Amino acid sequence: MKRVIVLVPCFNEEKNIEKVINRMTEWKASNAYTKSCFTLDYIILNDCSKDSTLSLCIEKGLNYITIPINLGIGGCIQTGYKYALDKGYDIAIQHDGDGQHDPSYFTDVIMPIESGEADIIIGSRYINNEGFQSTILRRIGIIILSKLIYWCSSVKIFDVTSGYRAVNRDYIKIFASHYAQDYPEPESILYAALRKARIREVPVKMHERMEGTSSINSLKPLYYMIKVSLSILLYRFVMARKE
Repeated sequence: MKRVIVLVPCFNEEKNIEKVINRMTEWKASNAYTKSCFTLDYIILNDCSKDSTLSLCIEKGLNYITIPINLGIGGCIQTGYKYALDKGYDIAIQHDGDGQHDPSYFTDVIMPIESGEADIIIGSRYINNEGFQSTILRRIGIIILSKLIYWCSSVKIFDVTSGYRAVNRDYIKIFASHYAQDYPEPESILYAALRKARIREVPVKMHERMEGTSSINSLKPLYYMIKVSLSILLYRFVMARKE
């Protein structure tokens, strides 16, 4: 029986995190496949939240790690991978703490890894184009980053910024030691693709965040696209020099 850990990055999500965990727990209790084929645990990765996230986790008895300084999403997720590696988990799922991700797709992201068909599974909004699709500006940026990653690696991924993904034991170990820091989703895809990882997408529906504000707003999508594009090109250039 495979051991699965859900990594829940969390920064100032006092209004959302309990609902996210409750929804996950309810899905686990009602899913027969879970009970027969794998164990499912979760860990909240509290990235030095400034609100009442920590006190809520303590009060409600939630499973959590508190990072003493704010590392940002990359360092936060890498902390989760280090935890998963240390505790001996076979599969790790990234699942945001803002309510956008739906646990009903856990089986879809786990099964191809459990069967050995893939190393990394990405939950994609853009296969069936259902559910929350993000803003036009962000969508244009995602298309550009998708084409850039394809140009650098010959691997086609549509939803390169999706934080809903699952990885096998090999990539738990790899990401525990190496993970991009600022906006890591596209960069980690390129890193894995250049290592010849078997990366697949499965369709998912996402929701708008329950409450609160996204860290990427206003003009940040433009900054994000430029910064990540340059990072991807630089990383590919460095790798090419090593080959």
